[in-house]
Amino acid sequence: MEMKGFLKFVVIMGMVVSGCRGDVTTFRDCYAKCFIFCMIEPNKSLCTCTTECLKECIFPSLPGTQTMGLDPHTENLGYCKLGCATSMCSNISKAHNPDVKSMDSCVGSCSNKCTKSYSSSSP
Repeated sequence: MEMKGFLKFVVIMGMVVSGCRGDVTTFRDCYAKCFIFCMIEPNKSLCTCTTECLKECIFPSLPGTQTMGLDPHTENLGYCKLGCATSMCSNISKAHNPDVKSMDSCVGSCSNKCTKSYSSSSP
C-alpha cells in the first residue's frame, strides 16, 4: 500500500516539475524530472541517478551528436562543469529529496569556476 502512495507522489511531482509540458528548459527542471523518474526504476542507486542526471542535464544531448563541430573550448567547458558537478554536488540529493534548488546553485557555481579557469588560460 505504501508503494502505491509513493508512485502517485512521483507521478504528481513529475507533472508539477515539468509543468505538465514535455519540454524541460532549465537545469533545475531537467534534474528534478530526471532524478524522480530514475529513482523509481528498479535497481537504480542514488549514486547512479545523481550521476546520470547530472550528465543528462549538463549535456542535454550526448557529446558527439549535436556538439560535433562546436568550439573545443565550449565542449571542454561542458566537461569541466560535469566533472566539477560530479565531485562537488553529487552528495546533495537524497533518495526521496533531489533538493533541486541546492543542486542548481552548486552546478551554477561550477559554471563560474570553469568559466574563470578557461577564460584565464585562453590566449
